[in-house]
Order: sequence, then structure tokens, then C-alpha cells
Amino acid sequence: MGTKLNLSGIVSESIVDGPGIRMTLFTQGCPHHCKGCHNPETWAFEPRHPGDVDKILSVAVKNPILQGLTFSGGEPFCQAEELAELAVKCHENGLNVMSYTGYTFEQLVDGFNEHPEWKKLLENLDYLVDGPFILEERSLILLFRGSRNQRFLDVKESLKQGKAVSVDEDTLYLGTKKRN
Repeated sequence: MGTKLNLSGIVSESIVDGPGIRMTLFTQGCPHHCKGCHNPETWAFEPRHPGDVDKILSVAVKNPILQGLTFSGGEPFCQAEELAELAVKCHENGLNVMSYTGYTFEQLVDGFNEHPEWKKLLENLDYLVDGPFILEERSLILLFRGSRNQRFLDVKESLKQGKAVSVDEDTLYLGTKKRN
């Protein structure tokens, strides 16, 4: 048996959780407890639905219309080691990887010494929506975000520059990797 994830659920094809058609994994367990969260059932850390990294990857690569996987929550960075393994395997199979997090990019980077698994996951993401959901800043018109404080980041460029770099939304789909 392969690496296990604690999941709340999986959406096999989504167009609202990142660029293109994606498989979305909802992780179980979240320390943030954002007011107005649309997934409060994911807060508890108790085991819910076990997910096997290799089985999830196998299903994803068999679907020719998927462009990538999205890690949502709960809080994906609470299972960073396991998700980093899946992200590496996704890239090896031509899929891009995106994650949501209630942490900011800066908090993640500042936590690398205490949580080296955060660095491993972040280094294997293409896109990141960072920051907690803030009900008072809720917006239904933002691309892939729930509140105005959240940023849609180009992770590779952010790590390269050492600061949060937003995705150029006007050219996003031009740069989305298509599968062969």
C-alpha cells in the first residue's frame, strides 16, 4: 500500500478550483476555522476517508481531459509531506498542481525551518491561493478565490523572487499546460 491521505472528499472533474479541468482533493483537518467557511465539515482532524496517493494518481492520469490537481481543504499544508509526494508524481505525468491554504505565502516560507514538509510541498506547486477566507471580504467575482485578501500566486516565480508574485490572470489560460 502507498502513502495515505486523510480526505474529506474528491471531485473528479472541476472547473472552479483552478485553471482548466481539475481533480480536486478536499483534505480533512484544518486549524484555521475561518468564519463563513464553506467546508466546516473538514475542520476535524479525525480520520474520515483514507486516500491512497498512487490510486488517486492512477485515476487522474486515466482521465485525458484533466489538466491538473487541486488540493483544497481543510488545510492541505497539514498533510504537506503526503501531498508533496502526489505533486511530484503529478508533474511526472504532465499534470499541474495547485493548492489552497489558510496560511499566507510569507507564513509558509517563515515556517520552513519548523515545517520542512511545507517547503517540499510549496516547491512542487504551480499555483497557490493563500490566506484565510475572510467573510467580510467575500467576493463572488474573484478568479478561484473566495475573499479579496486571498492571492492567486505563481509559486515558481514567487520562490524565485523571494516574494509573493500574483498570477497574470489575463494570460493564465495561455500558459496552462495541456496534456498530450
